Amino acid sequence: MFDTLIAGLVHGNAYALIAVGITLIFGVSNVINFAHGAIFAFGSVLGWWLIAQHGVPWWAALAVVVAVTALVGVAIDVLAVRPLRRAPAIAALLATVAVGLIIENVVALVFGPDTRPFPQVLPTNNIRVGGVRLGTSDVVMFAITLTVMAGLWAFLRYSRHGLAIRATAQDPDAAAQMGIGVGRVQSLAFAIASGLGGLAGIFVGLYNSNISPTSGGIVGMTGFVAATIGGLGSIPGAVVGGFVLGLVEAFGIYWFGDGYRDLITFGLLVIFLVLRPGGLLARPPAIESEPMTGTFLGSGRELRVRWWHALIAFAGAGVAIPLVADDYGISVGTQILAYAIIAVSMTLVAGSAGQLAIGQAGPIAIGAYTSAVLTVSHGWAFLPAIVAAGVVAAVASSVLAAPLWRLGGHYVAIATLGIGIVTVAIIRNWESVTRGSYGIFGIPAPSVFGYEFTTHTQVFRLELAVLAVVLAVIVGVQRSRLGTAIRAIGADEVAARSAGVPVRDYKALAFAVAAFFSGIGGALLAHQYSYIDPTVFNLPMSLLVVTILVLGGTASPYGAVLGAAVLIGVPEVLRLAPSWRIVLYGLVLLLVVRFRPQGILVRRDRVTRNEQSAGSEHSAANESSPVGV
Repeated sequence: MFDTLIAGLVHGNAYALIAVGITLIFGVSNVINFAHGAIFAFGSVLGWWLIAQHGVPWWAALAVVVAVTALVGVAIDVLAVRPLRRAPAIAALLATVAVGLIIENVVALVFGPDTRPFPQVLPTNNIRVGGVRLGTSDVVMFAITLTVMAGLWAFLRYSRHGLAIRATAQDPDAAAQMGIGVGRVQSLAFAIASGLGGLAGIFVGLYNSNISPTSGGIVGMTGFVAATIGGLGSIPGAVVGGFVLGLVEAFGIYWFGDGYRDLITFGLLVIFLVLRPGGLLARPPAIESEPMTGTFLGSGRELRVRWWHALIAFAGAGVAIPLVADDYGISVGTQILAYAIIAVSMTLVAGSAGQLAIGQAGPIAIGAYTSAVLTVSHGWAFLPAIVAAGVVAAVASSVLAAPLWRLGGHYVAIATLGIGIVTVAIIRNWESVTRGSYGIFGIPAPSVFGYEFTTHTQVFRLELAVLAVVLAVIVGVQRSRLGTAIRAIGADEVAARSAGVPVRDYKALAFAVAAFFSGIGGALLAHQYSYIDPTVFNLPMSLLVVTILVLGGTASPYGAVLGAAVLIGVPEVLRLAPSWRIVLYGLVLLLVVRFRPQGILVRRDRVTRNEQSAGSEHSAANESSPVGV
């Protein structure tokens, strides 16, 4: 047990370093930096390159890595985040997703994608404490972490720049009026946070004895969980949250096994958000606007698409695309349609209700596995199986998300992310039904009333028909009295509540409808792939759905179709340059978010610069958490 305690403290030490960076950036700029994990991985690879390839002393490599990753953090702020200060909050989040993809894949291209051993620059098992062996590396890691944390605390507490960071986090408008350069302070926060991420990368590489350019995603998400447990905006909370998560994770894996890691980590996240949303050492703001409330709707109007326009487009696609595309192109088109079905349904949540949800991989996975299990193991026909998939996805997702609707702001979005990952973790460990990590083989092709859809063209036309039905339902809901009530919540939740609108009930209903159609979309993907396993339903899938929504315009069902075509079709076109495919995709995404944040099918209204500034800054002031020291 003592060795488990030590392992928990060592991992918690690294989580704390990452969590401090995440919470510092969030407190100052109100941005959840999804590129932070990529910076962690870059730091670990750069440290390996300096030490193993060039013989640089470990302490000098440490300094170089911190300096270089700090500069990368400044570049992220200047090039990706700061230009979107007037845009909706979700735009900056997606920009960091794009930057993370670029950094991770450039590092893999430059240094190679393989996992490689990290040099043992310090002894790792030369100290015996009881029956457990520790290493000088562990002692040095703790000492450096304590020194860094104490120095950061003193810097924020007493230095001029530290006070500027705290003032900006507390109230950026007031800080600017007092002569503080808010942009420079934000860049400083990114530099400090990214330097800490690079430092953590070396520490984890030293402890695990190996590093990988692709290790940043899961580590970054775990650090984000630690920051949330401690309290977003609280640096002491990030430290405490890191060690709490490290210990809970270590003992949970000791008792239940490594296969339950995600369930333990993200289950703890959901528990904290439900019972103590402000975390251990912080509290949520008293008044919050949702991440999408009044932003997209306030900055633009959806371009109107009449029903006969859509009918002509669908008929033309069903006839023309199979004539000009080969089997591979039609297969890509079928995947586009499945994601379009999912994204169209999400416009009811993100666009109408103004509530960001980033865990949609959960209901997609429920739908896919429900249909696969029913058709493969129980002999169900395709049509009742996908209807059951939608129903099970809606019911299960609604039950899991039921406690969330009393939360507000970013906390609902974070909680949906946790629930999505927990859902997939449950599926992975429910081996008697889902076959666990082995997945389900032999999922049959679609069949309706005895007619089998065996060719790519037939499946394409089937999913095109399903998409048409989903569009008709969602557009009909949006134009009904129910849709009017949901839009009222998205436009101004406080006013809607004051008018007697049951906000929580309508949000839960919108989420259930979206989960129903997401389950159907997941079932269609399963029957298209003929094989599924839990790795298919990951965080990138959830982020892809959110990105499709933003690209098309969150309130526009037709825009969601166009967004799916662009974001799934563009990477396939970029297969012409396979080595740089994901890098180019990240650049495309970054440019789209930068220059078209309101969406393709949304027309920007003419509003004054002062009105835009006031609305954006008011939202940011309401949502941001002060950096606590």
